[in-house]
Amino acid sequence: MSFEKEGKSSGTRRKARECALQMLFAADVVKNSLEFSTNDYWNELGDEDFDEKTKAFANDLVLGTLEHSASIDDRIRTRAEHWRIERMAVVDRNVLRLAVYEFLYQDTPHTVVINEALEIARRFSTFEATQFINGILDAIKLDLEKASAPEAEKADGKSNASA
Repeated sequence: MSFEKEGKSSGTRRKARECALQMLFAADVVKNSLEFSTNDYWNELGDEDFDEKTKAFANDLVLGTLEHSASIDDRIRTRAEHWRIERMAVVDRNVLRLAVYEFLYQDTPHTVVINEALEIARRFSTFEATQFINGILDAIKLDLEKASAPEAEKADGKSNASA
């Protein structure tokens, strides 16, 4: 279940993520340009009912994920033991990429990112894939929390020292 509220229109953040996944899938399979991916999607495949805010969020997710793909894939590799990214199902690797991009570059809470990724994987992939994706994302989330804990302690130490 998502923590994000869904309005009466289909212009929700989850719908934007689903559209982003579809664009990433196409870019992964066809190896086309970024602009071509987003423009063609909205012109040919995208639902006309989406508002500009939803489209902009989806486009930001796609362009950001593709721009940072090398570092995102490196992060996934650290937790995808015995799995090469190239050998993962196209949907699964792009769900992971999208979620890791949100972990690293968006302010969405990590738990929400994981829940959204799992809901999208349930819709577009298999039950086994959701378990695989959950395991990798949970491990990456823990890595990020461990990495940010020393930074938070330093910040607390500075604020306590000045008090």
